[in-house]
Amino acid sequence: MGMLEHMEEYGHEQVLAFSDPEVGLKGFIAVHDTTLGPALGGVRIWPYKTEEDALKDSLLLSRAMTYKSAAAGLFLGGGKSVIILDPNRGKTDEMMESFGRFVHSLGGLYITTTDVGSVGRDLECIARQTPYVSGLPIDQGGSGDTSIMTGLGVYLGMKACAKHLWGSDSLTGLRVAMQGFGKVASHTAQHLLDEGALVAAADISEAGKAKAMAMGVELLDPETVYDAPCDIFSPNAMGGAINETTIPRIKARIIAGGANNQLMTPADGLTLHKKGVVYAPDYLINAGGLINAATEIDGPYTIERAEERTRRIYDRMSEALALSAREDIPTYAAADRLAEERLRAARMDNKVYAGA
Repeated sequence: MGMLEHMEEYGHEQVLAFSDPEVGLKGFIAVHDTTLGPALGGVRIWPYKTEEDALKDSLLLSRAMTYKSAAAGLFLGGGKSVIILDPNRGKTDEMMESFGRFVHSLGGLYITTTDVGSVGRDLECIARQTPYVSGLPIDQGGSGDTSIMTGLGVYLGMKACAKHLWGSDSLTGLRVAMQGFGKVASHTAQHLLDEGALVAAADISEAGKAKAMAMGVELLDPETVYDAPCDIFSPNAMGGAINETTIPRIKARIIAGGANNQLMTPADGLTLHKKGVVYAPDYLINAGGLINAATEIDGPYTIERAEERTRRIYDRMSEALALSAREDIPTYAAADRLAEERLRAARMDNKVYAGA
């Protein structure tokens, strides 16, 4: 399937394919929907096996960002960029500066920030070429590390699910099994530990394992993490972790994590619903980083303002759970409906303002 067919399938407004062979740069910037405002989304740097894989990832992730922004009540659209990393060449400042020039060529239609494989240093390089960057260090006038608020939002989503399922949002004594222990998961884990939850984690990296051990988190085998006895299963790695193969292995009553695109297919969300497993739609509860970046964009940024806005995730998760229960639909469908209603209302307002 070609790029245009992919765009039509997912409803994208624009996709930019970029390449700068001199610095080893190639990838895509996908702009899904700008009804609510400019498209905001991080740059993912990953050694994709094929360009087709990279394109599809950018399309799926940017679409999710549209829904994430709408559900979070932000005046931003959905976008995402991916850089196809050559493992033999690695990432360089020159590569990120070149990427910044491609971002700038879109004239503010797309604003970038960090994602998997990118860090604050990368944003500093990008910012040398364009102002359309969010998430720069706080001492440079930015909003800093997006994972802090993302971790808080995931934790709050877990609490809302617990309240819906068991009548109390206390997580004290509950066992949480985390798949992946990167920055977001470690921030979520700290909130859980502070509340007295029992946390175990699996990670394929030595850095993730070391971080978990330093925090007193029990280590699990990445191959058997799905089988771990737990109350909450928390996907925090790559997408598609929840699928027809893994669902029968998961023992938790709640699935809530920071990873994007956790469901392999919508059918998997329906399976969870029928089994009585409460699934927290990923884009609903992992929106804290986006909210943090948006707080910088619409300024003035303060960590207190960002946290106050992030804490509203609890209420939005509760609203989706109530709709799911009331209409007997999967939670992902309930979250989609809430986001789509906001987008639909904005489109109607735009037509009115345009005299349509």
